[in-house]
Amino acid sequence: MAEELAAAAIEDRGMAGAACEPRLIAFYLPQFHPIPENDRWWGKGFTEWTNVARATPRFLGHYQPHVPADLGFCDLRLPEVREAQAELAAAYGIHGFCYYYYWFNGRRLLERPLEEVRALRRPRYPYCVCWANENWTRRWDGQEQEVLIAQHYGPQDDLAFIESLVPHFRDERYIRVGDRPLLLVFRVSQLPEPARTADIWRRAARAHGIADPYLVQVESVPELTDPRAIGFDASAQFAGLRVPQHAVLQITANSTSFAGNLFDYDAYVQSFIDRDEAGYKLFKCVMPSWDNTPRRGDTAGIFVNASPEKYEAWLRSAIAYTKERFRGDERLLFVNAWNEWAEGCHLEPDQKYGLRYLEATRAALGEVRA
Repeated sequence: MAEELAAAAIEDRGMAGAACEPRLIAFYLPQFHPIPENDRWWGKGFTEWTNVARATPRFLGHYQPHVPADLGFCDLRLPEVREAQAELAAAYGIHGFCYYYYWFNGRRLLERPLEEVRALRRPRYPYCVCWANENWTRRWDGQEQEVLIAQHYGPQDDLAFIESLVPHFRDERYIRVGDRPLLLVFRVSQLPEPARTADIWRRAARAHGIADPYLVQVESVPELTDPRAIGFDASAQFAGLRVPQHAVLQITANSTSFAGNLFDYDAYVQSFIDRDEAGYKLFKCVMPSWDNTPRRGDTAGIFVNASPEKYEAWLRSAIAYTKERFRGDERLLFVNAWNEWAEGCHLEPDQKYGLRYLEATRAALGEVRA
């Protein structure tokens, strides 16, 4: 039955065709397996679980660490783990995963899970990619301090990048808008000439007999650009970043060492709901929670007052917005994230909430697949 649920996401609500109901796509982090680069930078055997497991509460009532439940401390090198993730997501109405794609001028990192999904043709579950085109840094923020791998740009890199995605664009599971493969870019502001890049990508795709990619800029930075001005089709919010000042709380935590930021989940949610009229196509994004203590320790950013019930209400609002403003395959919305455990931002079950965030997802979508 679980395999049928995952396959139904392709066949019934699929990558192409006139999908009428909103398709909820979950961002997916592939850093839950060791790679040689992380061994060198962080120590032998490092994965995202290393940070998650050593997190501790920073003040009274602080929920840390987040300990996984149903899927455990999973290793994404295992096909059965990837199958279990897809089956669980499909069972609660999530249409597909958006894998972060780490590509640095021809060098790939953390590519094994996605490439095995493609090569093995399993799980039978929709997916797309988001190019995580930031510098790889020791601070996990893509900025210039302590750069481990830098990102560079040029016409030949643009071409090589899109060529690397052609095998995925040909995959029947790949998420499409009409017949156009969906491609997200996390930091469009880093592209020196984004319109040129978009043009190279489109021409290269057509040369391979593939429809123009449907390009979405992720609104991950304050400087917003009308996507049409740079050759892109739409924008997508990214929940967890770009916190308005009125959502920043005074630190009254019972701690002598915590020097991070506390944010009010309710105020943040309202700021996303209020931003309805962007003047261009804007896909909504929601998140269950956020707390990057595993990565940042006493300088973490932590959203307080989150709950499955509040997340469900936010998702319902995003669904209503999507239904009102979009038709067919453009009825897309995103959730951050399926498995961002080191940012406290995950739909995968944990020991505290179990399946409650997934149940809230299914309730908001109005889907019961059992």
